[in-house]
Amino acid sequence: MEKFMLIFHNGAHQERSPEVMQADMGKWMAWIEKLSKAGTYISGEPLLPGGKLVKGTDKVTDGPYTETKEVVGGFFIVNAANMDDAVAITKDYPDFHYGGSVQVRQIAKM
Repeated sequence: MEKFMLIFHNGAHQERSPEVMQADMGKWMAWIEKLSKAGTYISGEPLLPGGKLVKGTDKVTDGPYTETKEVVGGFFIVNAANMDDAVAITKDYPDFHYGGSVQVRQIAKM
């Protein structure tokens, strides 16, 4: 098995009611449970909005902002046999209906 990072872009960062947020979280938890039972899920975390952007040793700015085009909302580390299998894992990504996307990257062995 190889390790892959699933990087979640955009997704559900717009205003939602508490009921919708709870339903969305239930979809995420069900997806994690499904991947865990399959032995695929290793770890993952959501990211808080904001942060700092570092460009070189003396250039630090606020950002990225949720208003930007490509917001990274979180990530998973998963096991998959190959890139095709890693891509197949994303079919249940809960935020596709919000216009979200998933970047799939293989993790290099060091």
